[in-house]
Amino acid sequence: MRIAVTGSIATDHLMVFPGRISDQLIPGRLSHVSLSFLVDDLEVRRGGVAANIAYGLGGLGLTPLLIGAVGSDFGEYEVWLKGQGVDTSHVRVSDQRQTARFLCLTDQDTNQIAAFYAGAMTEARDIDLWHLDPAPDLVLVSPNDPAAMLRHTLECRELAIPFAADPSQQLARLDRDEVRDLVDGARWLFTNEYEAGLLVERAAWSHDEVLRRVGTWVTTLGGQGARIENEGRPALTVPAVADTGVVDPTGAGDAFRAGFLAAVAWGRSQRRAAQLGCAVASSALSHVGSQSYELDPRRLLAVVTATYGAAAGAELGAHLAVAS
Repeated sequence: MRIAVTGSIATDHLMVFPGRISDQLIPGRLSHVSLSFLVDDLEVRRGGVAANIAYGLGGLGLTPLLIGAVGSDFGEYEVWLKGQGVDTSHVRVSDQRQTARFLCLTDQDTNQIAAFYAGAMTEARDIDLWHLDPAPDLVLVSPNDPAAMLRHTLECRELAIPFAADPSQQLARLDRDEVRDLVDGARWLFTNEYEAGLLVERAAWSHDEVLRRVGTWVTTLGGQGARIENEGRPALTVPAVADTGVVDPTGAGDAFRAGFLAAVAWGRSQRRAAQLGCAVASSALSHVGSQSYELDPRRLLAVVTATYGAAAGAELGAHLAVAS
């Protein structure tokens, strides 16, 4: 299966605050907030949702097609991604703006405050999926310039290409009709638990109405794993990998999506896809940065087998052996 991943490509500036963000908030004065945090650490890392997911897919032996817009400062990053098995031939390079920047502050409870500068990402709306040859088997529409997300979703419908919707952090920027356009008809819908509630609110649809309009709704639950829902069937909850040492939560959701979609590409069941997604996410959680983890097939297989049993290990192990 050829998977195209559309969305943000960015540089992450990750800062660690040794206290609690909540301790700095004064009840009754939240309408006028002016805060500054003295941080202990700063890491500058490669990131962006689409690039993170493509990185994970490449590490699992697929050759994902990355689609997004970057600046002329992308050269070193592009070399890195190509070395991880990512096809960057359809990445648009702006001659006016720099690659997007993500700035994130994480406290000791892994609460986060973040900001995102779009930069060249605003030009993603000019990328045309009609010229992809051969056409991909699945397009993931992940957080990006909102106009680009809407364009790519429309093009998937026009080209009859199955698509996965991952509106995530862009839900806050989208109105009711835009959310509906991004979700309606998706083969897969990805959210975390907070985003699931926000999506229902923004779309002005009930939970059941969303399920009627998508193939499968996958909701990540942090330390509780992931929930998979299909209309007319009981929800399936897959537990997370236990005793994962959380060093940095940034990019864990992207890693989950990479593992999940890799298993889908291999023709595995939804349960197995979620199990592999959780295993890949556990690798990401134990490293600083969204593309710092390495997917050692033997270690990943050991995690899958120990957490989900010998049958899961045997079924996914054959594919992991090929990926190595």
